[in-house]
Amino acid sequence: ADTGQSADTGLLADTCQPEQNPWLVGMSLWDALYGIVFIAVVTMVATGLTGWRRDLALAALALMVPWHVLVGRPIAAAGERALSVRSVGYLTGLLVLFGLAASQDPNVWALAIAACPECFNVLKVRAAIWPASAFNLVGAACVIYWDRSPAGIAAAVAIAAFGISFSKVYSGYVLGIIEQSERQASLISQLETTRAELARVSHEAGAMAERQRLAAEIHDTLTQGFSSILMLVQAAHAQLEASPSTAREQLELAAQTARDNLGEARTLVGGLAPPLLQPGTLEDALRRITDRAGAELGVAASFEACGQRRRLPAATEVVLLRTGQEALANVRKHASAGSVDVRLSYAEGNVRLEVADDGIGFDPVLVDGGYGLRGLRGRVDEAGGTVTVRSAPAQGTSVLVEVPA
Repeated sequence: ADTGQSADTGLLADTCQPEQNPWLVGMSLWDALYGIVFIAVVTMVATGLTGWRRDLALAALALMVPWHVLVGRPIAAAGERALSVRSVGYLTGLLVLFGLAASQDPNVWALAIAACPECFNVLKVRAAIWPASAFNLVGAACVIYWDRSPAGIAAAVAIAAFGISFSKVYSGYVLGIIEQSERQASLISQLETTRAELARVSHEAGAMAERQRLAAEIHDTLTQGFSSILMLVQAAHAQLEASPSTAREQLELAAQTARDNLGEARTLVGGLAPPLLQPGTLEDALRRITDRAGAELGVAASFEACGQRRRLPAATEVVLLRTGQEALANVRKHASAGSVDVRLSYAEGNVRLEVADDGIGFDPVLVDGGYGLRGLRGRVDEAGGTVTVRSAPAQGTSVLVEVPA
């Protein structure tokens, strides 16, 4: 149990290790791209322009850095990507600064390569296509303003069309990935919920099964043992004056039963094989409980084993032993019998145990046998066997159990 717990803890520790957020990792990559393109554009502006035009373009470019870091980055990091005042205000300011710099140097249009992804970082895909197109249209307008030649106009229109088309295709691609990721996230959430529910149900079922198992074990061992001890002590008390020797014998039987009960209690705690099975074979254990039942009741009790004897699986031996204990307990409590016979029969593919007495009997239709017989049936059913109870008023009772082995 400790090993399993350690393994589970280790697995849990492995699965709970913090992982990098893919969205934040993606934004970091875009920041790196933004920086490279930004440096290239600033270099072109600084070397290609002079005077106030260069100063105006560089100032606009310089303002784009804190605008992105202090305003755009927190919006994107929040992962909201909603059509809000913040996101629209950020993109509007970015577009103004971009247009101001591009109006002085058309080469600033190259910065749209980094600016367009910003639209998709702060807006939903369908909404982001519009500001992304605006960056390309502003860049094309600035190029046409400075170069009105047919070739310049054609190049600007072609580049703008390519940029807008690429943004459209890119947005569709990203939209497909996001929708697929959202479906997968929903399925994962449902799976986790289902797993948690299954774990809870499995835990409850396991707890219920364990309670039922312990109830059956306690009934078949401790409860019956305490009943025997009480009966023997009462009988000894009645014989103290009339027959002290008989009282001593009964007290000795009570002490032996108490020792057996103590062993059974330790078995329940330790999960070991029943004490009666540890010293020898199943036949030895059945013979001992038969002899003890006869001694406690003061009746003739016999045990017989027939067929090809063989060692049985431990679980099968426990079922047969508990069956014999329960059947003999019922004889002790209800039968008022003069004799009881126990027979263990080995057959091909199965083993049979029959406990028969010549007591007062009962009508099986009217009496369900109480918890003991129900527990006996449940235990035998789990082993894949069958229980047959034959009885009638004044004709004794026979309990026949057959289990595969």
